[in-house]
Amino acid sequence: MHACPKGHPLRFVILIPAYGEDRVIEESVHACLNQQYPDEYYDVVVISDHMQPDTNARLKTLPIRLIEVHFQQSTKVKALNAAMQSVENEYDIALVLDADNLIPPTYLAELNQAFSSPKVEVVQTHRVAKNVNNNMALLDAVSEEINNSIFRLGHVNLGMSSALIGSGMAFRYPLFRSVMADMKSVGGFDRELELRLLFIGKRFYYLQDTYVYDEKVQSRGDFSRQRRRWISAQLHYARVFSKHLPKAILHRRWDFCDKLFQQYSCPRLLLVGFTFLCAVAFSLVYAAWDIKWWALFIMLVATLLLAIPASYYNRRLLSALLSIPHIFGVMLLNVFRLRGANKQFIHTRHGVGQN
Repeated sequence: MHACPKGHPLRFVILIPAYGEDRVIEESVHACLNQQYPDEYYDVVVISDHMQPDTNARLKTLPIRLIEVHFQQSTKVKALNAAMQSVENEYDIALVLDADNLIPPTYLAELNQAFSSPKVEVVQTHRVAKNVNNNMALLDAVSEEINNSIFRLGHVNLGMSSALIGSGMAFRYPLFRSVMADMKSVGGFDRELELRLLFIGKRFYYLQDTYVYDEKVQSRGDFSRQRRRWISAQLHYARVFSKHLPKAILHRRWDFCDKLFQQYSCPRLLLVGFTFLCAVAFSLVYAAWDIKWWALFIMLVATLLLAIPASYYNRRLLSALLSIPHIFGVMLLNVFRLRGANKQFIHTRHGVGQN
């Protein structure tokens, strides 16, 4: 029995969809079981999809709920809905983690304190890198921290909703169950989820000092597949939810309008690259306009640099930045390979040390 947190303990269900995550799932589960939170007030539910029998056998020896699924087309939405159909509904909070996530022992207690206010219905915690073992992982970690600075902490400081990120996010259980029941997304389920919730007027809170550790991509192939999935989902949900914009404006759902605008925005790396190319081009062919483009490029780069935590400024970052031109090329190629990407499940492998 762990010590009871401050205030009345809420009952949590930790939902972990695990598609072929044999390398990382057990470490994640052990971190969840090592919480400084009363054991009887939280359950860990792993949704095992295409994992090895040996992995499932070891998981069954732990004090968790293992749900084995066999979908013809696997998605996170299907896995999460299958879990909520299999467990009782007597939970207060649903916490969604990825199979590679690690949470510190105080994590649930800090969430419990955040949800002690009745007005809090959705919380995003601070996702940080658990590995920066090569240049690709370091750049992915930096990209995530830029998003944390601008789209989470920055938005909250302006009185707006934080952005969701797909894991390390917690919801009032009845709200999450009801919204997920209507969803059938294949890729980018977190984008659809946040747009649905923002449209009905829900506010997302951000816990800057409550960390969830997430594995960053380590190979250019995984990076390419991941970003291709993200761009495809971004464009797909921009089209799907555009029809709701007039009603959102009428009802002053400004968080929804802001999120929809983000769906139409150019991905950050492509924006930097295109701005730089335009500055160079105008310098060569029409010098009267080059000052404007160079000013835009410098302001954009300065904004991104300010959003990076000081702890990342070292020689390794400078080395990693040298690979950005190649990554820009990868992202540009992905723009021409989006067809059908949001209709298939594109999985990012996890397991530190993979090739």
